[in-house]
Amino acid sequence: MISITKLLMDTPNFGDSLRYEPRAHESKNGVGPGRGPVVVWNCTKTCNLKCVHCYARSEAIKYQNELSHEEGIKLIDQLADFHVPVILFSGGEPLLRPDFFELANYAASKGIRPTISTNGTCITPDVAQKLKAMGVGYVGISLDGCEETHDKFRGKQGAYQMALRGIRNCVATGQKVGLRFTITKYNYQDLNAIFDLLEAENIDRVCFYHLVYSGRGSAMVDNDLNHEESRKVMDLIIDRTLDFKKRGVNKEILTVDNHADAVYLYQRMKREDPERAEKILDLIQRNGGNRSGMAFGNIDSIGNVHPDQFTQYITLGNVRERNFGDIWTDESNPIMAGLKNRKPILKGRCPNCKFLNLCNGNFRTRAEAVTGDFWAEDPACYLTDEEIGL
Repeated sequence: MISITKLLMDTPNFGDSLRYEPRAHESKNGVGPGRGPVVVWNCTKTCNLKCVHCYARSEAIKYQNELSHEEGIKLIDQLADFHVPVILFSGGEPLLRPDFFELANYAASKGIRPTISTNGTCITPDVAQKLKAMGVGYVGISLDGCEETHDKFRGKQGAYQMALRGIRNCVATGQKVGLRFTITKYNYQDLNAIFDLLEAENIDRVCFYHLVYSGRGSAMVDNDLNHEESRKVMDLIIDRTLDFKKRGVNKEILTVDNHADAVYLYQRMKREDPERAEKILDLIQRNGGNRSGMAFGNIDSIGNVHPDQFTQYITLGNVRERNFGDIWTDESNPIMAGLKNRKPILKGRCPNCKFLNLCNGNFRTRAEAVTGDFWAEDPACYLTDEEIGL
């Protein structure tokens, strides 16, 4: 994740302490020395919606062999032993798991910050109050555009209104809540409306996700933005964030899954605000770019460990058989070993890019989806040859 607000304003938010620690980029196995990675746990694959870009290919069915309650508790113990700072409960739809609240509460009791990624349709006033009471750090609710657009993406008429109800219930109880918006050709025209919604509904945060070609999203390669559209989107995000700053509106704005964004922001600020640009450069050097398999990992509903949630076709081990920490530090798998030291094996433009230390090769899943080579350059990098020093 790239915190646009942190880079432009230095506003303090919890995640920034993980992303921009002075030595964060030096750690191969976590967010920083002595700490484990942020972990996304797909605690169930079952979902009440059928989103066109779902990386997990979830549906409204009961999946077999998912981790039991007892196994979930053991998993959280393993994560605590490995000093994992944050667990993101995801799915499917995590609120459909009957013991979700027990598991999230147990994670909090073990010193792991529980967060949740949800479609928002199950968040009643009572659910929102429970989330707030147990100390859930953040509720991320997927909203992929205005009403008609969102309902098409989610495969259900009325999904937008149900998600908005969930957002409002969180706001009403004081639970920190944000939007999760995946950018494609079919919804990027709704970006201004999403910024307006943040302000109108008193929503704390928005994460703009670049499309990753994984799961059902594998069929959406042609629906991704071209490079010029990506640049225009980034300019809009920067402009709207700066407008919030000018007017004293406190929102957390992030982009996700494309570290070209950080370099693009830095280069723009070099032209417009050189002093701020130097601070931005320091922060993104600390971050070190994409760190899937290092500071960020995934566990699916049956206990398989993956480098991130978009690479569920690569399994490193299973927590039923080995402790998470042992799996995460084991470099016998060539993909895992490569991710922890990827610069020497990246291909295409990456090896000669002057910003490689800031990006770390960007997103491997997109590279493989388009080229068949996991170590090829990410086709979603929209920086020109001239901009990267070629």
